[in-house]
Amino acid sequence: MNTTTLKSDIHKLIDQIDNEQLLLEYYYEMKSLIQKDCVSAWDILTDKQKKQIISSWEESDDEVNLVENDEVLRKYKDML
Repeated sequence: MNTTTLKSDIHKLIDQIDNEQLLLEYYYEMKSLIQKDCVSAWDILTDKQKKQIISSWEESDDEVNLVENDEVLRKYKDML
């Protein structure tokens, strides 16, 4: 199936849906997929967030700054 046929078939399927909530769900899902395809996670971070990540990465080079995995899991178990 080529791109033109595929797009046409998708439009035909969507045209058959009368449920507005279902259409909204498909809309947001397709929009999300398109955005994920076009943008990397790094691109959506603020400059401050990027600096924090770079700083953390650099700090991790010194073993004194590392935390055992078990300690992290205990500390954040309610969040997982």
